[in-house]
Amino acid sequence: MHNQGQDKYQQAFADLEPFPSTDGSFLGSSLQANQQKAHMRTKVLIELEKVNLRLKSAKAKVTIRESNGSLQLRATLPIKTGDKDTRGTGRKQYNLSLNIPANLDGLKTAEEEAYELGKLIARKTFAWNDKYLGNEAIKKEFKTIGELLERFEEEYFKTHKRTTKSEHTFFYYFSRTKRFTNPQELATPDNLISAIEKIDKEWARYNATRAISAFCLTFNIEIDLSKYAKMPENNSRNIPTDAEIITGFSNFEAYLINRGNQVNQNVKDSWQLWRWTYGMLAVFGLRPRELFINPDIDWWLSSENVDLTWKVHKDCKTGERQALPLHKQWIEEFDLRNPKYLTMLADAISKKDNTNHAEITALTQRVSWWFRKIELDFKPYDLRHAWAIRAHILGIPIKAAADNLGHSVQVHTQTYQRWFSLDMRKLAINQALSKRNEVEVMREDNARLKMENERLKMEIEKLKMELVYKHS
Repeated sequence: MHNQGQDKYQQAFADLEPFPSTDGSFLGSSLQANQQKAHMRTKVLIELEKVNLRLKSAKAKVTIRESNGSLQLRATLPIKTGDKDTRGTGRKQYNLSLNIPANLDGLKTAEEEAYELGKLIARKTFAWNDKYLGNEAIKKEFKTIGELLERFEEEYFKTHKRTTKSEHTFFYYFSRTKRFTNPQELATPDNLISAIEKIDKEWARYNATRAISAFCLTFNIEIDLSKYAKMPENNSRNIPTDAEIITGFSNFEAYLINRGNQVNQNVKDSWQLWRWTYGMLAVFGLRPRELFINPDIDWWLSSENVDLTWKVHKDCKTGERQALPLHKQWIEEFDLRNPKYLTMLADAISKKDNTNHAEITALTQRVSWWFRKIELDFKPYDLRHAWAIRAHILGIPIKAAADNLGHSVQVHTQTYQRWFSLDMRKLAINQALSKRNEVEVMREDNARLKMENERLKMEIEKLKMELVYKHS
């Protein structure tokens, strides 16, 4: 991803702080995208006003207007063939669509076209041709998907502020569009829908639809993908129990014992970093990226961090937050605040471009590789689901659990509780019954103690009476 920090679009976004989304879903992403589009449209309209003032000062007799994401030239021109001359003047006001997008580059093009049209009007040499009739735009051929993919990044960031998060999002859209489409085919709605329909797996089709939808939106390709945009109902997951998580942690050391001596000395201890990563994912329910994007290592090791929170950086998927641990004892049991492992983390990310989506993705893929390497039956994200389910079992309010995981209540209830298996439900019910039994035992104990207390009071009174009688 090239750095366009100084280009005019990113300068236009400089005063915008995208509101943090606590929703990693399609809805949450759409809300942020709409906020940024509205911001850019406001910037374009401000610049458009300046352009029209310049045209007025130059007496060009042409103005520019914005309509449905395009820029049009407005001018009084000779009556077009086929139009009625209702006023009998031989002239009429027209809005000319030249297929100019309503963005900052389009404004420059529209201003040049306005001056050119103004000269034709002044010289009385204007004639209705294909350009001004709009036929050139109609005759414009579709470009291939490959040609548009080459321009995808440039066009996408004309309507999105370039941040670590937005680059990750773009890479998601770009990579999936490229993977599931044929670059030689024309970028027509039929070809794009056909590419989606060829995908067998439900989740792959859903993710491809999200990506291709963003691709089409960027290039104003009119397409209806609503049929494919529904999130799949089911997906097999193996959510680990607490006991399985503890066993999984020990698998790393078992790997060390069984791996033999044929290992590169430069990486012979690297397994310790990935075991630390495993422990942090289990304790906090984090997304793997949230450990690698600008981690606040000093805070994690600080004596002031009495609540043992992990600070998630603002450039992460759903903005900044402080994540609280669920099983605090695991922090000590897994030795997660050992400076040695944090030094290894700092070293791992210092070798990478910590703002580059591809480098961060490589680290998260490494986490998944280690899960397979030590033969775990679950994936990194399953630890996040396990955290959500454990929170539910422990009776933590849904809003508190959702905030801690960095997503909305809607995502928490619809996505995470879907994995509430029969075994997990049994565990939840048994724990609830156990708690109720404990309460009943405490009540019985209290009643027994109360009766014992009353009996002792009566004994004391009896002894007092005997003493009084004895001394009287």
